[in-house]
Amino acid sequence: MTSTISCSSTKNGIVFINYFHKQVKILKGKEAEQFLKKMEAAADEKAKQLIMAKITGNFKRGNEKG
Repeated sequence: MTSTISCSSTKNGIVFINYFHKQVKILKGKEAEQFLKKMEAAADEKAKQLIMAKITGNFKRGNEKG
């Protein structure tokens, strides 16, 4: 299963979130720090996908868990 949402971060803490290879969100400062902490604590790839989906707003309403 390929991921539709992905993320990358820079050395200075900026996080880029991509949806189908298009940049949809940029996180900076505290928001980026909190996001990275959640990603590190995520149990598996599915959990990471859900975190990214929630922050971008790209997920099926009512079907999400957590």
